Amino acid sequence: MRSASRHGSSRLAAALFSVSLVAGLQLGLADSASAAVTAGPVFNKPTGTVAEQQAIRTQLLDYINQSPSGSSIKASVYHFWDTELAQAIADARARGVDIQLMLDESDVSDNVDDPTYPILTAALGTDLTKSSFVGLCPVNKSCLGEPSQGASINHNKFWLFSQLDGAYDVVVQTSSNLTPSSYSRFWNDAYVLPNNVTIYTAYSNYFGKLVGQDWANWQYSSTTSSPYKAYFFPRPADDPSPGDTITGVLDNVTCTYTENGTTKHTKVRVGMFKLTRLPVAQKLVALKTAGCTVDIVYSQTDSGSSSGTWETLHASGGPTLRCYNWDDDNDPATASRIIHSKYLLIEGKYDGATGQKVLWTGSHNYTGPALTKNDEALLKVDVDADHDAYVTDFNAVKAAAVPGTADNTNACKGIISTPET
Repeated sequence: MRSASRHGSSRLAAALFSVSLVAGLQLGLADSASAAVTAGPVFNKPTGTVAEQQAIRTQLLDYINQSPSGSSIKASVYHFWDTELAQAIADARARGVDIQLMLDESDVSDNVDDPTYPILTAALGTDLTKSSFVGLCPVNKSCLGEPSQGASINHNKFWLFSQLDGAYDVVVQTSSNLTPSSYSRFWNDAYVLPNNVTIYTAYSNYFGKLVGQDWANWQYSSTTSSPYKAYFFPRPADDPSPGDTITGVLDNVTCTYTENGTTKHTKVRVGMFKLTRLPVAQKLVALKTAGCTVDIVYSQTDSGSSSGTWETLHASGGPTLRCYNWDDDNDPATASRIIHSKYLLIEGKYDGATGQKVLWTGSHNYTGPALTKNDEALLKVDVDADHDAYVTDFNAVKAAAVPGTADNTNACKGIISTPET
């Protein structure tokens, strides 16, 4: 069993960063003050107050505002439609912060009238050889995806801050885009990791690869700095060691085991926007059959296609499933309420050891493109208290999920596609 001292420090600032989903209170940052930067999760609550909805946004805004002259900010984001955050970036650049952003091309083409991108280009420029810039991946292509594999996107959502108040080398890995619906309609998470030069450098090197857009020489990679591990995608289809990162993780789960003379069962929880990768669905079913407790909250699968993950997951004896894909205002022009997070929680026996509590989170949906085409990042966290905080979030999303178990709907089955923004 891992010691409490090894993991307890990461939760010391929970009252400053997190949304208490049990009590329904926002414990985020005040607009007028900065808080200590400490490792741990941040969750938004789209059904809560404005402060609860914007917990992740507020965190990022605070970090941008406190970045000192001479420091740097790097970020790779799918969609960025938030003029206040853009202006904060412009102000940071004016006071001497080097800022580099890489966005998906659809950030512009999907919302041509939004003023965010013009604010960014005016402040940062678009020359990728400069110390500050805002860049776009190619049209209908991720920065590192192989063109022959078809359309792809830069789906990343991470931020890197070289220096903040009392912290350095800060990674913020989130599932959240910077758009109104990401705050008020979608459940999202973020994980803050400061003072870890190994993980920060790995993310920074990956960012450099995105800027270089040298897809021909790109290789899928991962970096470990215990208790963390970062994975960087795409994982090319012709990778010399092909495989599915997520099924590889799940292969390390032992479902039924004995500890102190007691038979126990590992718990697997998945909070996922899109789950359409058949091998992942099949593995989750196999784990349930093997004795694991498998609990899934999702917003979209697929049905009746060559994958058919909805049918696979709904076979007799399969996992517990709840869909959260609810057009609560009956207006197809507005975003539905969904879970937009992409996390996996394992509690029990993992990688041969009992008493484990491990989580994976990031931008990586369990879809085919997320594995082999898109620019994505995934972060593993082996910290008990952080896992438990994610379980609290998972239970809150599960309780709020509509249509819930009555998920035989076109939206839940992917017959009607659910947009991300």
